Amino acid sequence: MATITASQVNELRQKTGLGMMECKKALVATDGDMDAAIEHLRKAGLAKAEKKVGRAASNGKFFTLQEGNAGVLVELLCETDFVAKTDNFKAFGKKLAASALADFTDNGDISEKMAAKYQDELKALIAQIGENMHIRRVIRWTTNGKIGVYLHTGVPYGVMVDAEGDVSDELLMDICMHITAYNPQYITPADVPQSVLDKEREIAAAQMAGKPAAMIDKIVMGKLNKWYTEVCLSKQAWINDDKTTLEKLAPKVKVVRFVRWQVGEEL
Repeated sequence: MATITASQVNELRQKTGLGMMECKKALVATDGDMDAAIEHLRKAGLAKAEKKVGRAASNGKFFTLQEGNAGVLVELLCETDFVAKTDNFKAFGKKLAASALADFTDNGDISEKMAAKYQDELKALIAQIGENMHIRRVIRWTTNGKIGVYLHTGVPYGVMVDAEGDVSDELLMDICMHITAYNPQYITPADVPQSVLDKEREIAAAQMAGKPAAMIDKIVMGKLNKWYTEVCLSKQAWINDDKTTLEKLAPKVKVVRFVRWQVGEEL
């Protein structure tokens, strides 16, 4: 029996507009064959919007809501930017955000739960609007600090940050905007996985072949420190002043976690 991956389930969800569990069951039943899984769903009467099957839903919008120490970020996809601007689409997205905040107590990813809860309503909306749609990602966080959210409208990015310590609302928004612009991969050097760090060391050392060992160690460390300024939020040149960094600007602030999503991006 073939191993069914999350990416296969996600692809089938985008093609059919159905829930994660329905898609996973169909892929299991057809041993991972995508076309056979679509046919399986059609025969079961689940893929009702057959004309929409196979269309890519890569446009859409982010929706967010905050209350107290909780915040949510929702990615709702459709086929065209035109539909993403319609009142029905936006009303459904706002409903999803309100539900994610009020109907759940989770502190993390609730994409699967939301897709299951709203699969029938989503199918009805697909039939009404005439485009494939997809509840792609939903996170709900609770925090001991503050949650900040920034939605960028040019290229549609959604950023959510959980920060603790002496963090003002203004600084929290600046952190969100910095993450949008500079796309850090990690918060601090301590957050870099050992396997990634080992690979960077290996690459840096290979560039120093033939040099004395003591010199290589110093150069490799210098290259790693330079690399940290490119990939770590705490070390990057600050968005409002490239002569400083977040760790220097706000040493009492701790960024606990963040996400930076782009609508329809490859996962």
